[in-house]
Amino acid sequence: MEVVEKAKQARLASLRLSKLSGEERNSALLAVAEEIERKGRWILEENRKDVEEAEALLERGEITKPVLQRLKLSEDKLADIVRMVRSVAALPDPLGKTVYAMEMDEGLEVYRVTCPIGVICCIFEARPDVLPQISSLSLKSGNAIILKGGREAKHSNRAFFRIFREKTEELGVPAGWIQMVEERWEVRELLGLEEYIDLIIPRGSRDLVKYIQQNTRIPVLGHAEGICHVYVDEHADIEKAVKICFDAKVQYPAVCNAAETLLVHSKVAGEFLPRIAELYRRAGVEIRGCPRTREIIADAVEATEEDWRTEYLDLIISVKVVDSIDEAIEHINTYGSKHTDAIVTEDRRNAMRFVTEVDSSSVMVNASTRFSDGYRYGLGAEVGISTGKIHARGPVGLEGLTTTKYIVVGNGHVVADYLGPKAKPFKHRRIDHDWREALKP
Repeated sequence: MEVVEKAKQARLASLRLSKLSGEERNSALLAVAEEIERKGRWILEENRKDVEEAEALLERGEITKPVLQRLKLSEDKLADIVRMVRSVAALPDPLGKTVYAMEMDEGLEVYRVTCPIGVICCIFEARPDVLPQISSLSLKSGNAIILKGGREAKHSNRAFFRIFREKTEELGVPAGWIQMVEERWEVRELLGLEEYIDLIIPRGSRDLVKYIQQNTRIPVLGHAEGICHVYVDEHADIEKAVKICFDAKVQYPAVCNAAETLLVHSKVAGEFLPRIAELYRRAGVEIRGCPRTREIIADAVEATEEDWRTEYLDLIISVKVVDSIDEAIEHINTYGSKHTDAIVTEDRRNAMRFVTEVDSSSVMVNASTRFSDGYRYGLGAEVGISTGKIHARGPVGLEGLTTTKYIVVGNGHVVADYLGPKAKPFKHRRIDHDWREALKP
């Protein structure tokens, strides 16, 4: 099927999705979760095909170790995916919520109500868990979805796509609501289909995101990089700092919310840096440090200007010693990517300054940057993380996949009555009832 035809089908399905109740969408999601659980062994076998092919690509230098790491599924990860789908089903229905209600005049009322965006296109790289995340959130929020995954995960993506399409359509979800393309040339066509696609969500490398942003008129939601920082303040609890900085870098280095730079106040650098350096050495982390860092950590590699701007997605971290919280904040706002940044401190005034002045979509106090995640934030799952400031920011869950429309309910009202020398005045009185009440017989 051609790309344009798939997009047309998705558009038609998106209009029919609005007829489904929240209960019907939830039932379909629960059926999908059960099917993933039932076919877990088959999914892992398909994923193993991807991993074997990727290992050959790695040997030839065509992909990197972080790509291979993100590609792998396990029984635990599959169980997490099942839990994620069920948690999305358990969330409140995001559609049809009254977020604003006003009586303009007697018998004339206006409501702002949540509704689906329409057709979403998600273009992502070698992350097979992305497909069930975005598909679950799209169905829950009443949106059709067009998926383009990385070629490295093609077997895994096909398995998840088949389960979502077959199980949901069996339960009455409009055919065509979920579509998938696999070829790179098809991405170019998708970027030109603003007639059918309402939003593009890229999840992948900086080059992928920037290419999409520069080659489409369709709105794009996402982030280009995850250059995340942890600042260890002069008032930090060193035990907490060691634990947080190790987790932020080592727990899963191949993701966008892993720390790439540590900023350490000079007053605690002598105590903190040798301790974290020892843990990093044991974990195989390469440290790239400023001159003051290298005076304390002898085996640290010299950091360059480029290191402060680099998202490693690997067991590498850059470290800089600073003399004040002002210097730390300035460094983050200069070199960061507005993704996630953390402070470790026992001084509430410094914590307040940090969260107020650091211009990032998530700011942590005494917590690892790795918490920046839709599932961990209680959003059920996430379609991605947005560092933009329009529409949605930070981990984007259900609310980020909805928009609003105004519903005006009158009784023969006309604008002419509110104009001229005898114009009726508007009441503009807030009301607290739901829009559905205004349409009751």
